[in-house]
Amino acid sequence: MLRHRLVFPAALVAAAAVLAPGAAHAAPAAPAAVTGASDPQSYTAPPYWTVRTPLGDGPIGHDGLQIDLHAGMFTAHGIHLEAAALDVRGPSSVTVEWGDGAKDTAEITEPADIKRLDHAHTYAEVGTYTVTYTVTDAAHNVRAVNKVIVTTAGAEFTAHAPTRLLDTRDGTGAAKAKVAGRSSARVKAAGNARIPAGATAVALNVTVTNTVEAGYVTAFAGKGARRPDTSNLNYAPGQTVPNLVIVPVGDDGHVELFNGGWAPVDLIADVTGYFTRSAAAGYTPLAPARLVDTREGLGTAQGQVPGQGAFTVAAAGAGKVPKGATAVALNVTATNPAEAGHLTVFPSGQSAPSTSSVNFTAGQTVANAVVVPVGADGKISVRNGSWKGADVVVDVVGYYSPDSRAAYRPFHPFRLADTREDSRHRPRGPVPARDYLPLPFTGESPVPPAGWVLNTTVTNTTEAGHLSVAPDPNTWADYQKGIAAKPERPLSSSLNWGAGMTVPNLVQTPAGPGAVIDFWNQGWQPVDVIVDCLGVYETD
Repeated sequence: MLRHRLVFPAALVAAAAVLAPGAAHAAPAAPAAVTGASDPQSYTAPPYWTVRTPLGDGPIGHDGLQIDLHAGMFTAHGIHLEAAALDVRGPSSVTVEWGDGAKDTAEITEPADIKRLDHAHTYAEVGTYTVTYTVTDAAHNVRAVNKVIVTTAGAEFTAHAPTRLLDTRDGTGAAKAKVAGRSSARVKAAGNARIPAGATAVALNVTVTNTVEAGYVTAFAGKGARRPDTSNLNYAPGQTVPNLVIVPVGDDGHVELFNGGWAPVDLIADVTGYFTRSAAAGYTPLAPARLVDTREGLGTAQGQVPGQGAFTVAAAGAGKVPKGATAVALNVTATNPAEAGHLTVFPSGQSAPSTSSVNFTAGQTVANAVVVPVGADGKISVRNGSWKGADVVVDVVGYYSPDSRAAYRPFHPFRLADTREDSRHRPRGPVPARDYLPLPFTGESPVPPAGWVLNTTVTNTTEAGHLSVAPDPNTWADYQKGIAAKPERPLSSSLNWGAGMTVPNLVQTPAGPGAVIDFWNQGWQPVDVIVDCLGVYETD
């Protein structure tokens, strides 16, 4: 059986501590433990769909032979098929045609009223397949056939030029009005802006602005899904905060953005790509690698990017990103800005869109995850939308390409860890300064997930700092035995914070060879860390 049983920290089971009134805050932790696996897709072909035909010219020896099929999609590419051959009268042969050219055979040697057989298969490509199940009883001159149509749980990525789907300030995609406290903005995704109707998830850069009180925003699927007990971005009074979200699309083609604060806010959503259960581009995660640092002249000219200025840098064909990559996953940081503004990341060779990737205020250091299509020349461009200079740092964390096999399987978002609460791995308490929080990410599949999609939040900060997320070379057993070697400190950053700030950011990361991921507090004061899981990339 191909189903994952994902095992995560026991911090899942406790409610989160309530932060001080008036402070920006993360959503409360899930009140009950969950396995982490999303509900498997199930498909059924009932016995009465069975078609019986004679093997030769003679009559069928008996007409009771039927086939009952139940299929479950438990991984991105994998299927588990349970079959019951009813009223088997004699030794019979079984053939399973998986719909992709592969075929398995089995034998029923001991007839029984009900004979159950389990089968498993992994598809090379995501998509929809017709599984044909045939039972042949030569002694009774009968062949019985039943079919079940299945769709893989995994989806592949198609890059989309940054496009605005929602802006409540001017009425784009919704009424021209702030989103009231404790209410949602519905965003049309599938079937909108050249996103196909069959899209299962979208990559959105969500921005909250014109805030008057503290709160948070939760992105989740529209009709057919319940709102999760997690947050995607957090805001304080007067802040403009962006964050990348990868969110499932509801049955009605919409996603919802819930304003968890008590006061109205404006919301903006820009799409940069979408996922479908058809062949497109798979994902390859990478250990974070620095692509650009204007402070040092890495990847572009040394010195701040001038106001309204831009630069172009090679992405595909640079470092570990191969030529042919259609999009790259980045962490983009603005630092030392002279005044408020924003950065826009977009494919080279195109005009800068009227969207933002990172928003900043004067003197602020702020990071945001970005997924951006690669231009025809393999490059991307970064524009400073401020009127004065700012330094820019770009770390690449993965890429999408037709040759990458890992497909995305979304989960109903849930909380993995919250250092404000006790867990079975450690007592409650912040991550110490210049130290790290290791978390085990384990499963029962022979092929572990290629990468994880996490929303990571830092809170209870007392001075500026930054967080790094990176694979750990140790196993969890090494930590349990006290023999784990301290990993090398990462050089990249996943999110940056200032004193008193609660800051989230999307993180796409592989686990280490021992299925452990580290969350490094690179600041000089302790901070609390919250980790929510959005989904996995799987090759099987």
